[in-house]
Amino acid sequence: MIHLILGLKGSGKTKTMIDSINEAVATASGDVVCIEFGNNLTYDINYRVRLVDAKQYGIVSADLLKGLLCGLHAGNFDITNVYIDGLYKIIGRDKAVCDEFLTWCDAFSAANDMNLTLLISDDPSEASETVKKYL
Repeated sequence: MIHLILGLKGSGKTKTMIDSINEAVATASGDVVCIEFGNNLTYDINYRVRLVDAKQYGIVSADLLKGLLCGLHAGNFDITNVYIDGLYKIIGRDKAVCDEFLTWCDAFSAANDMNLTLLISDDPSEASETVKKYL
């Protein structure tokens, strides 16, 4: 299952995601992973969350992010929650690419019993039908 946190800069998306991450650590039956572009959340989230800096590993496209998600799952079947902060910073702002990635994430998360939460900085009124489906 995937869930999106969508809004413009300054709308409180990051705070919402941080609260969700810290709640997941307390309630999830498995491991929690957070993927971000840079090291901005190090001191805001629980130390038990596996924090992955996509920038450090050169993850700069949807295909590379898919590979990272597959690799994380292959290395740890106990991951139940994955958070991706700043999706457009990682895969770019192409809406068609984003829609295809979200469709892939939906199938991947369902097949692997995983919850994916993605943060997107964009105007909700300009969201595609695919994005609106996951709000």
